[in-house]
Amino acid sequence: MADRRPLVFSLYRGLARALTPLFNLLFWLRSRSGKELPARKGERFGRSATSRPAGKLVWIHAASVGETVSVLPLVDELTGSGNKVLLTTVTVTAAQLAQGRLPEGAIHQFMPFDAPGPICRFLDHWSPDLAMVVESEIWPCLFDEMRSRQTPFVLLNGRLSDRSYRSWARFPRISGYLFRCLDMVLAQSAADGERFRLLGCRNVSTPGNLKFDAPDPAVDEGQATALLVQTGARPVWLAALTHPGEDEIVLEAFGRLTEEFPGLLLVLVPRHPVRTDDIAAMIDSRGLRAARRSLDQAIETDTDVYLGDTLGEMGLFYKLAPVTFLGGSFNDAGGHNPVEAALSGSALVTGPRVANARAVYKDFWSRRASLKAELPENLADCVGSLLRDADAARAQAERARALVEAGRGALAETLKVLQPILGKAGPATDDPLPRGRA
Repeated sequence: MADRRPLVFSLYRGLARALTPLFNLLFWLRSRSGKELPARKGERFGRSATSRPAGKLVWIHAASVGETVSVLPLVDELTGSGNKVLLTTVTVTAAQLAQGRLPEGAIHQFMPFDAPGPICRFLDHWSPDLAMVVESEIWPCLFDEMRSRQTPFVLLNGRLSDRSYRSWARFPRISGYLFRCLDMVLAQSAADGERFRLLGCRNVSTPGNLKFDAPDPAVDEGQATALLVQTGARPVWLAALTHPGEDEIVLEAFGRLTEEFPGLLLVLVPRHPVRTDDIAAMIDSRGLRAARRSLDQAIETDTDVYLGDTLGEMGLFYKLAPVTFLGGSFNDAGGHNPVEAALSGSALVTGPRVANARAVYKDFWSRRASLKAELPENLADCVGSLLRDADAARAQAERARALVEAGRGALAETLKVLQPILGKAGPATDDPLPRGRA
C-alpha cells in the first residue's frame, strides 16, 4: 500500500504555496547581490522560454559548481548516445559554467523554487523521461510531486554524512516517506549507501564517486605561459574557492609567510567572484597591492595578490601555484572537491571542516596526499612547509593524483546501473520502476 503523506509534508506544501508570491521579493533581493539573473526570473517560477526538445529527455539537477563539474562527463555520455539532457542549477556561477561547457543536445535552466506551483509547471513543461538529483539535493515539494508521477526518480552520486543521517533518523516517519520517493539511489560509497538503506531506500547501488572521473582541468597554455613569465622566479601559492571569513585567514597567513619568503605572490580565487570588490578593499586596507584577472591587469613585481575573479579558469590558477589551500574548509561550507587540485599537480592544504567529501579527505590525509591545518593559525605553517621543500610538495601532489586515478571508474559503473532505466524511459504508460519503492 502506498505511503500516506505525513502531516508535516501537507503543511510544508500549503505554506510553500501560500508564500509563493513572496518569492518575487526573495528573487529581487538575491538579484541585488548577484545571486539571480533578472532576465531568467521565469525559470525560478517554473516558466521557460525554451521549448522541450523532441525525443528522450534526461533531467539532472546539480545545485552548484562542484556538483555541475562532477556530472558534466555523464552529460557528455548521455548526449553522445542520443539522449537530450536538461541540466538545472541553483547558483549563477554554476549556470555560467554550464553554459560554457554543455555539449550539443544539452540545455541549462535554473531550478524552480520548491513550491507546488513552480515545481508542477516545471515538470509539466519539460516532462522528463528520467529525473536525477545530485548528491544531497533533497527538496520536499519536488520529492513529494515526483512520487505521484511515472518518471523514474534517481539520487545520483548520493552522499549522506553521518551527522545528516542521525538528524533524519530522529524522524523515521518523515524520512521514510521522503526517501521512498526515490526509485533508486546511486551512492558514492558503501558507507553512504548503508545510511540510505537505513533511512528506507531499498534500491541502492554504490558505483563510486563521479568526482574522481573528472578530466584534467582545462588550461589555456598561452595564458599559462604569459602568467608564468609574469611571476618569474617568485614563490607562489594559491588560495582557491575561498568563502567569507576565509579571506582574512588567508591574508593573515600571507603576512606571516612573507617574512620567510620575500617576493611571495598569493593567487586568491574566491568561490563567488561577486565578492571580489570587497576582497580587493580588504587587501588594500592591509597596504597590499592587488591585480585583478577580470580586468586583465598584469602581475607586476610589486603585486602582492593576484585576484582570480573569473570563472572556468581554475586549471590555469592551479598551474601557477605549486601549493594550494582549498577553501570552504574553515567555515560551514563543508569543503570543496580536491580532485581538480590533485589532477593539476598542486600540493594541497585544507582546513578541517570538509563534511561534503569527508571520506575523500580522510584518504587524502591518512595517505599524506594533503595537509590539514587544524586551526586557522596553522595555515601559514602548512603552506610554508611545502614552499620550503619543493620535493616534498611534488611527492605529496603525486600521491594525491595516484589516489584520484585509483578511484576512477564510477562513470562507467553509473551508466551500467542506469542503462535499464535509460532503455525503458520514454512515453510508455508502464512504469519502469515501482513508484516510491527505492
